[in-house]
Amino acid sequence: MLDAGLKTQLSTYLQNLRQPIELVASLGDDKGSKDMLALLEDVAATSDKVSLNLAGADARKPSFAITRAAGDADVRFAGLPLGHEFTSLVLALLHVGGHPPRLDAEVIERIKALDGDYSFETYFSQSCQNCPDVVQALNTMSALNPRIRHVAIDGALFQAEVEERQVMAVPTILLNGQPFGQGRMDVEQILAKLDTGAEARMAEKIKTKDAFEVLVIGGGPAGAAAAVYAARKGIRTGVAAERFGGQVLDTMAIENFISVQHTEGPKLATALEQHVKQYDVDVMNLQKAVGLVAPKAPGGLIEVKLENGASLKSRTVILSTGARWRNVNVPGEAEYKNKGVAYCPHCDGPLFKGKRVAVIGGGNSGVEAAIDLAGIVAHVTLIEYDSQLRADAVLQRKLASLPNVTIVTSAMTTEIHGDGSKVNGLTYKDRNHDVAHRVDLEGVFVQIGLVPNTEWLKDSGVALSNRGEIEVDYRGETTMPGVFAAGDATTTPYKQIIIAMGEGAKASLSAFDYLIRLPTEQAEAA
Repeated sequence: MLDAGLKTQLSTYLQNLRQPIELVASLGDDKGSKDMLALLEDVAATSDKVSLNLAGADARKPSFAITRAAGDADVRFAGLPLGHEFTSLVLALLHVGGHPPRLDAEVIERIKALDGDYSFETYFSQSCQNCPDVVQALNTMSALNPRIRHVAIDGALFQAEVEERQVMAVPTILLNGQPFGQGRMDVEQILAKLDTGAEARMAEKIKTKDAFEVLVIGGGPAGAAAAVYAARKGIRTGVAAERFGGQVLDTMAIENFISVQHTEGPKLATALEQHVKQYDVDVMNLQKAVGLVAPKAPGGLIEVKLENGASLKSRTVILSTGARWRNVNVPGEAEYKNKGVAYCPHCDGPLFKGKRVAVIGGGNSGVEAAIDLAGIVAHVTLIEYDSQLRADAVLQRKLASLPNVTIVTSAMTTEIHGDGSKVNGLTYKDRNHDVAHRVDLEGVFVQIGLVPNTEWLKDSGVALSNRGEIEVDYRGETTMPGVFAAGDATTTPYKQIIIAMGEGAKASLSAFDYLIRLPTEQAEAA
């Protein structure tokens, strides 16, 4: 099952096991069970601390549990943890085997202190780049706290179960049989939902912080670059981010990051966070900004209000809140989000195997989504508002060559239909003839661009464009003195990762230049 290279790597990793572990397999006669047996035999052969037990009695077949002799850990996989999930398997083996996870000591103690019995189930797909974060987080928590159990379920392999539970997006997380969350979540986000007093404690902690010299709002490529450049100047730097990594976390393949031929969003986001944390930067994750207050006097402190009621103050602020997927804003979209309406074809595409879907949007992202989905689903209808597709010619040629794709242009989506529990159709209007058409289908993938995360700035005094973008000059300055901005939330054209990084660095250098040019009396008053 594993090639020689992977076996060698795995053998090296498993040298870090501190105590014996057992793989308890529940297998049938199907091909998936045979593949799982081959995988588990390969894993067991790499370390004398790993044993294989074929007497498992789990109702899900194929599946296996990773346990230790003390019986105080139970991490399970229903399906083959390959593709993006192979790393999840390796980490689960290590953490159940006593190798310490890379978490702050405070976070580990919070996990161990959770009071209650938690049985988590996570539905994943092997092509989902967000799923491993959830699987790894819950596996780690299960390895640390014997009252937490977790099973990761390959939705493509257990389709009958997926249909019965109406799982139409991954990752989908259930806790004790009830919906808990969807989409990417890390350990801290999961803890925040379980530990109801965490937010109040964090707010009190933030209130005690001294003023920063540079405060970055947002933890995407622009924010990370700004933080690194500020910290390297030796000045007090803070980052408040709703989720560190931003939209990069939702990006599959990245092939235009100069000098790196190929990477993936979550991998890049992890590298960004690690780079920032090499410096003396106060990173405050899971903190959403809701207000910006101008200084009372020129050169004074700027205040950023947070959703949890706390506030941060700084002599300069760099806004890098990024953007999010744009909604179609038609009846049915919100009602059926994650119930057939999806925004990530890589993540959710396998759940629609053999079904009919639509892609809304004829730019590069929409056409790429349609091409990817065409290899999985029965039929794709691509709907574009304009009279022609806007994607690159090479993508259009590829799309046109696919036999199970219908391209509809000059079409305005007017409604997404459902039966109360899931999507069953879509209506669009032919803009040339003003005629409505209904398409019967099971899934709708929205790919129509981005909207900046700037609603919280509307009454702040920072000028926004008619598209809601933060207006900046060539130095990254906004209309509020001491406030700079960078990345996809600004009027800077071309929303690209590499451009956002450059703009973040520029904004940080501009903020430092602003600080050193403050009159002495203003700097002391600040």
